[in-house]
Amino acid sequence: MLPVEKLEQLGRRYRQLDDMLCQPHILADRNQLQKLTKERTELEPLVLAFGRFSDLEKKIREDEEALADPELRELVQEELPVLHGERESLIQTIQLMLLPSDPNDAKNTILEIRSGEGGEEAALFASDLFRMYMRYAETRGWSREVLSLSESATGGYKECIVLIVGKDVYSSLRFEGGVHRVQRVPQTETQGRIHTSTATVAVLPEADDVDITIDDKDLEFSIAASGGPGGQGVNTTNSAVQVHHKPTGMIVKCQDERSQLKNKAKALKVLRSRLLEIEQSKRDAAEAAERKSMVSTGERSQKIRTYNFPQNRVTDHRIKLTINKLDRVIAGDLDEIVTQLRSFRQAELLHEAGVVQDRPAFVGGDDD
Repeated sequence: MLPVEKLEQLGRRYRQLDDMLCQPHILADRNQLQKLTKERTELEPLVLAFGRFSDLEKKIREDEEALADPELRELVQEELPVLHGERESLIQTIQLMLLPSDPNDAKNTILEIRSGEGGEEAALFASDLFRMYMRYAETRGWSREVLSLSESATGGYKECIVLIVGKDVYSSLRFEGGVHRVQRVPQTETQGRIHTSTATVAVLPEADDVDITIDDKDLEFSIAASGGPGGQGVNTTNSAVQVHHKPTGMIVKCQDERSQLKNKAKALKVLRSRLLEIEQSKRDAAEAAERKSMVSTGERSQKIRTYNFPQNRVTDHRIKLTINKLDRVIAGDLDEIVTQLRSFRQAELLHEAGVVQDRPAFVGGDDD
């Protein structure tokens, strides 16, 4: 059921905000006006949904009382199932609205893709994943900026780092982090044998300056000539920037731009987001050390998804979801997978919050 008392309290706060936003001294204070307007905007969908729920409850009680009236019984018997259905749907919607929001969900995202086991085939698979995410971002209207790109001899990607900017980027991509596995016949295979290769994906919320403070004395910069595969498109000017964060030993190199300053700015952007992820991982580990769900923990030590080209099949092993349309997924149609992962996570949060008793069931499918 719903926490009615809490919802009524939020409704009172919403009406209070309405009154405050009409007061002259609030209207004259720009910062206060923005703060209160933002709070009201965030509360509005929940208050409206609870208002509709209250109206439904009243209507259901009236219909149940009307069952005793022979003239109205047939009408309300038809209406009650519809009202009950809408009521249950509203309960689920309100429960989700009450879940605490992740402050990172609305942030832009740094996506890092690296080839894993499998040599050149792994690099080619990494480039496939890069194009898949770029096409998905395009369908969502997100902008993309390549921060760093390292090609392999065959045209694949050993590493690519991209900043993706848009609405709800992190909340949509957050579960893509992990080891992705491909099963297919490589271009270099002469006997038609299926090989298995991997690539890793990291999804980092873009760090704001207020999120992470980096002391200049902890940084060591080095400059080198940018390079490319096989001598193609090599920029021979000393524009590649490598930054070494001494406390963690972390090294970030950016060479995509011909300007040292631009490469330095991009390298620091990536470093800041990686450091933010480390801090968040520490907090998550402390708060949820016993969680075993791959979706919940974001653990990257095992494969999360397999792309089986011969059978045109994609399997997400965390929720045992299998989709027999790999051709569409690799072309950027990720909506079904993203939706299922987010729904599963929301169900887990509801269970952990005690709103629902049963743990979410797996979607089903082949966990090969």
